[in-house]
Amino acid sequence: MNSDSYSGLSGMKVMVVDDSKTIRRTAETLLKKEGCDVVTATDGFEALSKITDQNPDIIFVDIMMPRLDGYQTCALIKNNSVYKSTPVIMLSSKDGLFDKARGRIVGSEQYLTKPFTKEELLGAIKKHVKDVPMAS
Repeated sequence: MNSDSYSGLSGMKVMVVDDSKTIRRTAETLLKKEGCDVVTATDGFEALSKITDQNPDIIFVDIMMPRLDGYQTCALIKNNSVYKSTPVIMLSSKDGLFDKARGRIVGSEQYLTKPFTKEELLGAIKKHVKDVPMAS
């Protein structure tokens, strides 16, 4: 096994919320290869209903979604006493300062610009989820 591997992620429950099937599938494929248990949702409403059942360790949320956008979804997660400590990473195709600031205001831990890399995705998990062993 090479030193690049993130074997410490196996069994980690990761939620990916995005209205783009391509983004969901890309993230799911990358994360499953690392042994993560992946839960996907197409929008904020679906995400909120799945969070209570699935209890993810970390949540990746797209900003631009119909019905309930990423900011609203993040704010609702962070306003819930049970889930407020769950890390939320915003995903966006825009790399604007305003968007990043707004993401921080609603309580997100980090902001990734799409298209994200495998390293960015895994790096965000390792940075924000406690008890993830770092690759040696």
